[in-house]
Amino acid sequence: MALNLKDPETHRLARELARATGKSMREAVTEAIRLRLEQVRASSDEGETWYADLLAIADDVAAHLPEPYRSATVDELLYDEHGLPR
Repeated sequence: MALNLKDPETHRLARELARATGKSMREAVTEAIRLRLEQVRASSDEGETWYADLLAIADDVAAHLPEPYRSATVDELLYDEHGLPR
């Protein structure tokens, strides 16, 4: 499938990149897209890793909490049986 970009700015940038790297416009665009995709994937992976790390820390902290804090829900800790703040 062909990719046909008709935006003048895109063509200007592709020509400039090709000239600066000594590559053809096709090679320059392909490499630029590949590098950007790697950045996006790495950023996404970092976000998932950060989230998993945070959950692991929360589990570790929870294991050290005394009852009722370990097994109670937030609502149970903050509100009484009438729904009023403790």
